Amino acid sequence: MYGSWYMVKTTVYLDKDLVVSLRDLAQRKRKPQAELIREAIRKYAMANPPPLPAGMGMFSSGRTDISRNYRKLLKQAVRDRRWP
Repeated sequence: MYGSWYMVKTTVYLDKDLVVSLRDLAQRKRKPQAELIREAIRKYAMANPPPLPAGMGMFSSGRTDISRNYRKLLKQAVRDRRWP
């Protein structure tokens, strides 16, 4: 995953009312509009994480290390195309 130093330019179309609201908010908060947009998207993305793999937590694997190694196990599931 790239760090926050790596930015990709994109275009977003907004209706006029939203543009006015964004400009006003940026002036009041003394922040760039782009920063406010990134904050809003980040907050939305964190509130809507991807679903867990099908069946996760429904069965007993007999393993006792899953909580310690869940990241490694999930990465492996993605590599094996067992999870989106």
